[in-house]
Amino acid sequence: MAVPPPDPLFVLRGSGTPVNTLHFSCRDAVTPLLFSGSAKGTIHIWNLTTHRAERTLDGHGGASVLWLSTLRSADALISQGRDMRLCTWDLSEGRSVMADSLETGNVGFCQGSLLDRETGHWLLALPGEELAEVRIIELPSKMPVCSLKPEAKLGMPMCLKLWQPDSGCSPQLLVGYEDGTIALWDLSQRKQLSHLAAYSQPVMCLDFDQGKLRGVSGSSETVIKSWSLDGQQRLQLQDSVEVVNPGISQLCIREDRKILASAGWDHRIRVFGWKKLKPLAVLQYHMDSVHCVSFSDHREPSQRLMAAGSKDRRISVWSIYTSN
Repeated sequence: MAVPPPDPLFVLRGSGTPVNTLHFSCRDAVTPLLFSGSAKGTIHIWNLTTHRAERTLDGHGGASVLWLSTLRSADALISQGRDMRLCTWDLSEGRSVMADSLETGNVGFCQGSLLDRETGHWLLALPGEELAEVRIIELPSKMPVCSLKPEAKLGMPMCLKLWQPDSGCSPQLLVGYEDGTIALWDLSQRKQLSHLAAYSQPVMCLDFDQGKLRGVSGSSETVIKSWSLDGQQRLQLQDSVEVVNPGISQLCIREDRKILASAGWDHRIRVFGWKKLKPLAVLQYHMDSVHCVSFSDHREPSQRLMAAGSKDRRISVWSIYTSN
């Protein structure tokens, strides 16, 4: 007999409104933390030992928080909101101070993407003010690096992923567009290297495994697709898996490249083997659309967690497939 899907390890309640985004900070932290961003503009910092919110940040004027990330440690947080602002927070020594902010000029739903370049420097990709534009800036200086605009009419950027090839050449950017296209950009050349007509609907989410040069994407359709880069940096479709109900909010590949998780409009979290997109489990806990899913960055495999945030205002935390 098949083993039934597990229940959540625990559930975090108290965000007050739908949960839009999640980000773990566990690797080097004394206290493992989970950051969540809500539809009413608040950011909760959850202590994963006590299962309670330690602090709440409020810097986006009631506008939805779209994306969160930390700069190496839990002491420096970035938040992106629909108030067209990117905020940086100083959380060191118990502080909850907004250290700086940047006007993005974009009111859409596309999340930013961060790439660690060297000690103390990062590249940040954000949707720009113009319809199809993606801006690249350097942090912490906030200096503009480049602006990427496709020649073809692809619509708005819907999802972004910055990555650094192991060969040491220029950083590259994957963009999922409104018309269903996925494109690969080279930052130093400021040009599109290849593109893939993946869907007839907007690309809602993507993730990329740079070790295997293989990515995965979802849309408002029922098909999750994986694709790869060949030796000429051309995007090619690889595998696909169809789910029962349409709508994929987010996809996340675990750090060990063994499993993939999807957040579904149908209230479900689905888990797949990353190698062949083999369905492994359907997790049913939430009572409304699941907006986001994220894996923890614990060093020990046995401690790895997965969290999902939903329109039902809850965050479910799971322990699944943690053995080596």
